[in-house]
Amino acid sequence: MKVAIDSQARGSYILLIALPRRIRIEVGALGSLEFPQGFYAYCGSAMGGLAARINRHLRRNKKMQWHVDYLLEKGTVCKVLYAMTNERLECQLAKSLGHTFKLYPGFGASDCHCPSHLFFSKELPALQEKASEVFKWLLHGGEVIIEEC
Repeated sequence: MKVAIDSQARGSYILLIALPRRIRIEVGALGSLEFPQGFYAYCGSAMGGLAARINRHLRRNKKMQWHVDYLLEKGTVCKVLYAMTNERLECQLAKSLGHTFKLYPGFGASDCHCPSHLFFSKELPALQEKASEVFKWLLHGGEVIIEEC
């Protein structure tokens, strides 16, 4: 699957990732982390090409560059929520999701001061509903696109 949006589009996104079983993963400088079976939301922004960034995350074979790459090696992106905007929303999305869901300290947040950009839920509907709600609130009712993978 690939998202088909303008290659010049900028924006923010949330990957909803399914992990079929409990697993311990070595995540770069974060070390060995335990991930329970369930669903994960990863918040990101792409100010240099939203489609390219999301499509990179969806590819299986890639160089390990970001924390999320290690999780994606074992899990599967089941949905992508994104919005085309010139505003970098990933930290605001992460802060809001962190009030509701378990977070992984430092994950995806090495270039900001957020506690985390990765969140866990046992239930996909709860994670998707909250992620969509937060996105829409930050966009003041603007369009959030949800792609099934």
